[in-house]
Amino acid sequence: MPIDRNQTATGETTGGEAAKNLTGQLLGLMQLRRAKAVRNQGTGANCRAAALSANMFGGVAGNVLEWYDFAIFGFLAPLIGENFFPSDDPLVSLLGAFGVFAAAFLARPAGGLLFGYIGDRHGRKYALRLSVMLMAAPTFFVGLLPTHASIGTLAPVLLVLLRLAQGLSVGGELIGSIAFVSENAPPGRRGFYSSWTFASGYTGMMLGSLCAVLMNAALGHRAMAAWGWRLPFLTGVVIALAAIWMRKGLTETPAFEDMRACGRLNENPLADAVRLFPGDVFHAALLVTLVGGGFYILFLWWPTFLDAFAGSGVPYAAALNTFSLIVLIVLIPLAGRLSDQWGRKRLLAWSSAGLALLSWPLFLLATQGGFFPVFAAQMCFTVLMGFYLGPIPAALVEMFPANVRYSAIGLGYNLSLCFFGGTAPLLATWLVRRYQTVSSVALYLVFLSCLNLAAALALRETKFIRVEDALPATP
Repeated sequence: MPIDRNQTATGETTGGEAAKNLTGQLLGLMQLRRAKAVRNQGTGANCRAAALSANMFGGVAGNVLEWYDFAIFGFLAPLIGENFFPSDDPLVSLLGAFGVFAAAFLARPAGGLLFGYIGDRHGRKYALRLSVMLMAAPTFFVGLLPTHASIGTLAPVLLVLLRLAQGLSVGGELIGSIAFVSENAPPGRRGFYSSWTFASGYTGMMLGSLCAVLMNAALGHRAMAAWGWRLPFLTGVVIALAAIWMRKGLTETPAFEDMRACGRLNENPLADAVRLFPGDVFHAALLVTLVGGGFYILFLWWPTFLDAFAGSGVPYAAALNTFSLIVLIVLIPLAGRLSDQWGRKRLLAWSSAGLALLSWPLFLLATQGGFFPVFAAQMCFTVLMGFYLGPIPAALVEMFPANVRYSAIGLGYNLSLCFFGGTAPLLATWLVRRYQTVSSVALYLVFLSCLNLAAALALRETKFIRVEDALPATP
């Protein structure tokens, strides 16, 4: 049978076009799948970024609100002293108020133990939600509490009990925030992200200081002493509810999820922390002596002392302290970022050494009188404290494995804050009363700085470790 060449050619051409069409369709399908994969990858990255942002915001924003509730007591200490510890000597009243302030720190180790267990066994986010809930009620009831003039000695007793409840909450709050944010931080930026936990806490304190400035300016001393001091505590419950709402959508940290998935959660994390890492717990306590003693002397006791006994007046002392806290809040994340590049140990050692060397002359400068000597001394202290505080959260997290981290940091940190932090305003006031000079307080600050310097020099550099590890990391 003869073959039609045109038909053959046409058939060959049709077959070639079909092959080309099939190839084009396959290539198109591959491109479509690749585009979908890229789009899905981008969506996943966007989701992860959104989750990271939500976790970071919830971790630090709740910290702002809770520390406002806790710190406002210190800034209103002279007024609280008048109402609950009346005396002809204002220094005695202030000693009573700062004694109650110190009482809250006695409960902090218990809070660290309680929330440390919850955080290491049941999750960081659960502990954070619970701690902020515990702060709301006692803060509100402080604002309702009758004074000594109404119910006598029962008033300061009830005040102490409410402050103990606040201390229990705060003992777990900051440690939980540090662990939560650090374990969510991207690699190589842990120092920067974790430093916001301190910056946020001091933002809450700054807002407390600002509140005291504005209320004193608006109401005057007479109204503040009579009823105005109650307002920040009564509104504190609204602030606490806002913090609870902010933490509603938190997701658990990758480090805790990995431990739970692998069955590496400890039955008794506190016992393991004490048994396996007693030296590290003690080291952590020494490393944060200035977090408690140094900070509360410089940013809480000092403005109160200037107001009550140096004749500067409330707006002068409180406004200067508020400005100093703003500068401190800016410096802390900067120092945290620098610690990602230079290491935690270097910044901690240099800042501790600076405080040890300069505390005495800076206190002498501040006592010369006038605005500018006080301002210059306060700014120098603020810069040194900022570069010290920035690397602390990351350094603490990196000292312990994930499965005991919350409990170990909670124990060491809160024991140090109990001994050196809560007692600092009380001790500073007693030293001035005993020796009739603020130089005695300067010497105490030098002592704390030397302890901190020794701890910083003994610290190993840990910026390179993985926080997901459930075993001790090695340098």
